[in-house]
Amino acid sequence: MIQRRSTRQVMVGNVAVGGDAPVAVQSMCSTDTRDIDATVAQIQALEDAGCEIVRIAVPTKEAADAFGEIRLQTTIPLVADIHFDYRPALLAIEKGADKIRINPGNIINADGMRAVRLAVDAAKERDIPIRVGVNAGSIEQKLLDKYGYPTPEAACESAVNHVHLLEDLGFDDIVVSVKFSDVPRMVDAYRLLSERIDYPLHLGVTEAGAAMPAYIKSALGIGSLLANGIGDTLRVSLTTADKTDEVVAGFEILKALEIRSKGPLLTACPSCGRAQVDLPALGLQVAEALKHVDKPVKVAVMGCAVNGPGEAAEADIAVVGGRGVGMLYIKGKPSRRVPEHEVIRALLDEIAAWEPSPEAAQFPNGATSR
Repeated sequence: MIQRRSTRQVMVGNVAVGGDAPVAVQSMCSTDTRDIDATVAQIQALEDAGCEIVRIAVPTKEAADAFGEIRLQTTIPLVADIHFDYRPALLAIEKGADKIRINPGNIINADGMRAVRLAVDAAKERDIPIRVGVNAGSIEQKLLDKYGYPTPEAACESAVNHVHLLEDLGFDDIVVSVKFSDVPRMVDAYRLLSERIDYPLHLGVTEAGAAMPAYIKSALGIGSLLANGIGDTLRVSLTTADKTDEVVAGFEILKALEIRSKGPLLTACPSCGRAQVDLPALGLQVAEALKHVDKPVKVAVMGCAVNGPGEAAEADIAVVGGRGVGMLYIKGKPSRRVPEHEVIRALLDEIAAWEPSPEAAQFPNGATSR
């Protein structure tokens, strides 16, 4: 059972982050914020995929003005992403941002301490949190000189210094992140940070990349921290045309660790010479069909009698293939035999008829479905 690190709790709109709240899944729009229609459409797609908090780049006054219109057309919590210029932060807060993400260091370098104070005062007045976001590429020069290069220690010290700066301004509604693009430094930075502050932590491997390597890096980095109880919210940063991939990946990490459940949990054997059915094809068909299922149902797809019945006993609904037919199991008990070409339809029919008990929506550690 995973014991989560004890943290303070902040509210991002209506979503609680930290404390005993579920680990929240976030994403960020890839659209030009000034393109209001495109941004609203992407936000809606993210929300439909289960995203709980969306971040939007606000680099200019024009983007901040557009942010206000986007806020009027959406209900999901929105985070304004700010760098260097504090003025868009003030505008975004005025227009309804639920949180702002800043790196106090680059704002100080651009506009001085007064700029940070104005942003903090505005956030305090509207009662919204600030995420102190430190990336490997944004660590201040004095710390780079001290440590020689962007080390986990440098990132942690930068984040802690910025937290103390906000605290000195009377502000403690804070979320913190220390992202790297490589997994070992990212993990070390968050572990160091978790020992020094009790604010909620936003996890992510920044610039993880595209395709399979990005999924693996994100799962290892985010997953290893979550497995040790570290992390209160996350974003899987993918170079992908479809930003909903980030949301799906985030929930898959949480499901794999049995931290949160959203939709089906699929088990499928990898296939071998014993298989009497085209397992790769069947597994992909089932996975695709399950994308449209919201129930927290455990589904197994197996290819032979060696592991099939045993795995079926662990699943709510299972199918074991063999020689042109599929045997359906419900809660480990044989249900019916159907022709191979009818397996997907029969499986979906069983899922549609399946009603989870209150316990079925929970993992062993007590984490509940979304």
